[in-house]
Amino acid sequence: QAHLVESGGGLVQAGGSLRLSCASSGRTFSSDTMAWFRQASGKGREFVAVIDPSGSGIDYGYSLKGRFTVSSDNAKNTGYLQMNSLKPEDTAVYYCATRNRYSLHTYYSQSSYAYWGQGTQVTVSS
Repeated sequence: QAHLVESGGGLVQAGGSLRLSCASSGRTFSSDTMAWFRQASGKGREFVAVIDPSGSGIDYGYSLKGRFTVSSDNAKNTGYLQMNSLKPEDTAVYYCATRNRYSLHTYYSQSSYAYWGQGTQVTVSS
């Protein structure tokens, strides 16, 4: 059973940057695909990014590519989400999630992820 802990959220002005971290324990990190989702107040959970443990399978949610960069460090069992040029509409609770890398379910669907972190708040002021 994986245990995920996010960190790095906070308050930032529009145009600023934040780097979120997701530390994983309890499972072999290289066995799992890691994704990031976000949920703004009053809205559903939205797919943000995904990375295969090999680092070769990466994708982003609509309109996020170019501003967000997902990465991982298998030696540290940690995934990262670098967020640049932040906008007020990026304000949300950000979650990391993992699933077995060989899952056949769609990677942008939150229901395909078995393990979730507690979330970290990102607030972007205008």
